Amino acid sequence: MPPASTKAAATTASADTRLAPGTPGHRRMSLALFAAGLATFALLYSTQALLPAISAEFGATASAASWTVSAATGALALCVLPLSALSERFGRRAMMTASLSVAVAVALLVPFAPNLASLIALRAVQGAALAGLPASAMAYLAEEVRPRALIGAIGLFVAGNSIGGMSGRLVTGWVSQLWGWRAGLAAVGLTSLVCALVFRALLPKARHFTPGTLNPKSLARTVRGHLSDPLLMRLYVIGALFMTVFGAVYTVIGYRLVEAPFSLPQGVIGSIFLIYLVGTVSSAAAGKLVGRLGRRGALYLAVSTTAAGLLFSLSDSLAPVLVGLVLITAGFFAGHAVASSSVSRTAKTGRAQASALYQSAYYLGSSAGGTLGAIAFHAGGWAGTVLIGLVAVLGVVSVTLYGSHSARVAARRPHPATA
Repeated sequence: MPPASTKAAATTASADTRLAPGTPGHRRMSLALFAAGLATFALLYSTQALLPAISAEFGATASAASWTVSAATGALALCVLPLSALSERFGRRAMMTASLSVAVAVALLVPFAPNLASLIALRAVQGAALAGLPASAMAYLAEEVRPRALIGAIGLFVAGNSIGGMSGRLVTGWVSQLWGWRAGLAAVGLTSLVCALVFRALLPKARHFTPGTLNPKSLARTVRGHLSDPLLMRLYVIGALFMTVFGAVYTVIGYRLVEAPFSLPQGVIGSIFLIYLVGTVSSAAAGKLVGRLGRRGALYLAVSTTAAGLLFSLSDSLAPVLVGLVLITAGFFAGHAVASSSVSRTAKTGRAQASALYQSAYYLGSSAGGTLGAIAFHAGGWAGTVLIGLVAVLGVVSVTLYGSHSARVAARRPHPATA
């Protein structure tokens, strides 16, 4: 006969109405958020693989053209917190639907931009629209999915990001080679429209969301509370630094590969982004990594993998460069999945704001990485871009080591009750 504690645990689990792996609702949720994640990254980085072609048409430098990426990620970073506050009032599902709808509508206008300035402006609007989706998705998962399945669910959403980033660049690369970069952007817009329809049709209604009020003072208190939490602050910095590396590498890699000694055509450069599939695997495996190595151990593994990839990419032979991109991608997506899921588990209140602050830091890192990486490439070639990445990697190591030191100090400190 099973012990009483086992019976109690079973009763508690059966009483938990949140989504559990293997149930129809969980499968629908997974597919819906996978589609949303795919559309988010496909739209957000739709111009990244096309930067050499955009530079050629408008006579722009790499750093100027890179603003078609940085404007989108920067606007997202600025708008994610206020839109997450609206999601507390109007619901995660409604906010995600509205954000994706507006972003797709703008995507259908982007191919008709008459000049670089208007293209950058439209991309900024698109990034602002997408701001309502990432933080709301994280909060939705934290509320609707059972705790033990949370890292896996977030990992799948991040995997959708990786496939979206890959497929968007792959499609734009080949379509651009055949019909020009404007046709490439149009193809991404139409693909994202399909993803938006799938998302809306499949996502289950929220059953554990409690509407809040739009109280600026309350919001400010919540934000101050999160920013005063040392663990959350470390996670925000780690997310920003990981994304600085990724933004720098993938904004500039097209310029490097189109030049000698590689001289690759646009379609082949777009195919390089198939490497994003590695990110799909590493992000989905983040939960197992944490289970075996702990959060800090998983972060050390992710950052070591990323640093090794940066060093491999310095080669002038294509094979080592591809190996480097594989390692950078695997390390980045694993580190991002670990950090973002840790935010959702650490924040006990104001989860949408906690996730929004992480997303703000994350996309500010992307914006900074893209711009700094392009400037460094213009000044010192690929080695300059790699240097930016290595400095960011060193930052992740420093923050993680500081967290480990703080944990050891706290463990040795006497408990107030026994002091």
